[in-house]
Amino acid sequence: MKVSPKVLFDQCYQSYGIAAVNVFTMEQVIGLFEAASIAKAPFIVQLTPAARNYADSRMLLAMISAAAARFPQAVYSIHLDHGTEAHILDALSASGYDSVMIDASHDPFEENVRRTKSIVEKAHSKEVFVEAELGVLSGVEDDLVIDGKHAKYTDPDQALAFVKQTKCDSLAIAVGTSHGAYKFSGAQRIRLDLLQAIKERLPRYPLVLHGGSAVNTSEIELINRFGGSLGTHAAGVSDDDIRAAIELGVCKINIATDIRLLWTRTHRTFFATQPDQFDPTIPGKEFIQAFKEFMIRKFELFNAQEKSLIFLESLTP
Repeated sequence: MKVSPKVLFDQCYQSYGIAAVNVFTMEQVIGLFEAASIAKAPFIVQLTPAARNYADSRMLLAMISAAAARFPQAVYSIHLDHGTEAHILDALSASGYDSVMIDASHDPFEENVRRTKSIVEKAHSKEVFVEAELGVLSGVEDDLVIDGKHAKYTDPDQALAFVKQTKCDSLAIAVGTSHGAYKFSGAQRIRLDLLQAIKERLPRYPLVLHGGSAVNTSEIELINRFGGSLGTHAAGVSDDDIRAAIELGVCKINIATDIRLLWTRTHRTFFATQPDQFDPTIPGKEFIQAFKEFMIRKFELFNAQEKSLIFLESLTP
C-alpha cells in the first residue's frame, strides 16, 4: 500500500518513528520490504541522486514496484532524498515519487528559502510532498563532504520563519548528527534542547533526523578484522536519543550508513572465510537475511511494529 508521507506523519507524530531507508540494490529493496511485512511497520524507501545515477531511476522504481507486488501488506512511500533541482524536476515529470527533498541548506538563508519555495510550488502542483533542510550537517553524503567546522545547528526562530516562507511540508534539522560513519565523539549527543525549542515553535509539524544510523562498533570491528580499515574513534546515534527525538516531534529517521556497513561486513566476512566461493547470490542471500533482521530491530526501536495495520484496516469495507 503506497501512501503519502503526510498520511504517515499525521498518524505517527510523537508516537512512533518512520524509518526512511536509502536503497541502491535489489537485495536492499527485498530485505526492506520483507522486514517491514514481518514487523507490520510502515516505512519510506529513499532514492538519492547517487543511487539514481548508479542504477537509473526507472530500474529502482521498477524494483520497488516488484517488491510491493511480492509483499502486498507493505505500507510505504517513495522519497527522493537530497535532491538537486535537476533530479527533482526529473522525478516530478516521471511520477512515482510521493515526496522529494530539496537540500539547499548549504546556501545562505535567503537563497535556501528561494530555492525551496520554487520546488514547493512545482511539487505541490503535482500533489507531491516536500522535505527541506535548515542547518548544516557535517560528514559524507554520497559525493558531498562537509567538514565539521562548517556544520551549523538549526536556529529555532529561523526554522519557524523558513517553514512559513517556503510552505515546505517537513523539515530536516541539524541538531548534532552527521552523515557517514562518524556521528559523535566522546559524550556528545543529539541536542534535545534544540529539538524541544523547534517543536515549541512548530507544533504538530513533522521534523526529520538525517544521520540517524547507530554505527554499531561490532560491525566495524568485523570489517576491520577481515581486511577493512575503518576508524573506530566515534559512535552513532544512541537508542535513547532516538526515542527522545521521536517524543520531540521527529517523525522520519534516515538510515543509510548502517546499511552500507552491514553490506561491507557481510561480504568481507563471507569472501575472507570462504575464499573458494565466487557466486554472488550466496553472500547476497546472507546480506538480505542480515538486513532483514537489522530492519526488524529498527522498527521495534522506533515503536513502529504493527502500525501498518492502522493503514491497511482503513481499506477494509
